[in-house]
Amino acid sequence: MKVSVVICTYAMDRYDVFSKCVDSVLAQTYDPIEVVIVVDGNEAVFDRVRSDYGDLDGVVLHRNEDNEGISYSRTRGAELATGDVVAFIDDDGIAAPDWIEELARVYDETDAIAVGGHAKPDWVTEKPDFFPAEFYWLVGCDERGMGEHMDELRNTYGSNISFRRDVFLNVGGYDENTGRKGDRHIQAHEAPVCIRMANKYGKGVIYNRNSVVDHQLFEYRGDFRWLVGRSFWQGYSKRIMDILLPEAAGDKNEYLTQLMFEFVPKRLWNLARDPSVPKAKQLVAIFVFTAAVGFGYLYGLLEVDRSQLHTG
Repeated sequence: MKVSVVICTYAMDRYDVFSKCVDSVLAQTYDPIEVVIVVDGNEAVFDRVRSDYGDLDGVVLHRNEDNEGISYSRTRGAELATGDVVAFIDDDGIAAPDWIEELARVYDETDAIAVGGHAKPDWVTEKPDFFPAEFYWLVGCDERGMGEHMDELRNTYGSNISFRRDVFLNVGGYDENTGRKGDRHIQAHEAPVCIRMANKYGKGVIYNRNSVVDHQLFEYRGDFRWLVGRSFWQGYSKRIMDILLPEAAGDKNEYLTQLMFEFVPKRLWNLARDPSVPKAKQLVAIFVFTAAVGFGYLYGLLEVDRSQLHTG
C-alpha cells in the first residue's frame, strides 16, 4: 500500500520549520511513500523548495498560482498524489520515524477508511503555566478527553490525519470555505470533510495514539491574549460549521458537558486538596477561554442574522 504525504507551506519565514517537517517525512521507516509538497502561491518559496527537494525520487512539487488557502492546497495535493492513502501533516509538525508505519498498519489490519494519530504538543519555548490541557485543541494538539487508543472519532487534527485517497476525493476533499487563507478566521476544517465522509460511508477516523507527530508550539501560541482571540474565532468558526453542517453541533456540546461536569469539578477538587498558583491559573483560563468561545459563537450568530436581514 502506497502512502502519499501532503505538506503545504506558503511563507519564507517558516521555511526552516517546514524543512524540518519535510526531512522527518523523508526519514520514515515505511515504504513505499510519496511526498507531495504544495506551495501556496509564493514563488520565492517554491524556488527554494525546488532547489532543495526537486531532484529527490518520490517527491512531487506544485505551486498554486495564487494564495488559495490551506483547504484548497491540501485537496490539490491529494489530487496530485498517487498513493492509496493520503496523509496530511502541518508544515510545523515533526513526524516520528514510524508515523506512517503506524497509520498504514491500521489500514492493513482493519477496514478503516481514515486514520489519525497523536498530535503531541512540543513547546519550543517554556510551556506557560496557565495553559490547561483541556484546551490544547486551540493550538491543533490533542486535548484532554480527546479519546482512547483505537477509538473511532469524528476527526483528529490536521497535523496528523489520513484518508483512503478515493474516499477523500469522493467526498470533495476539504471545504475551501474553511481553513487558513490570509486573515480569514474560519477554522476547524477537518470537521466538514470527516462529517461528509461519515454521512457517505458510515465511518469515522480511527485514532491510533502510537502514530505521533510533534506539533511545534512557538512562543506566540503561549500568549494569553492570542489564545483568547483564538478562542473567540474558534467559537465563530463553530457557528459557521453549524450552518454548513448542522450535525457538527452535537460533538461540541458533548465536549462542553464533559469539560464543565467532569474536568472542572476534578480541577476544583485538586486545587482545594493541593493548592498551587499554576492550578488556579489553569482553572481561570478554562473559564476565560470557554467564555471567549461563547462570545465568538454569539458574534457568528448575530453576524449571520444581520446578513440574512440585508439579503432578505
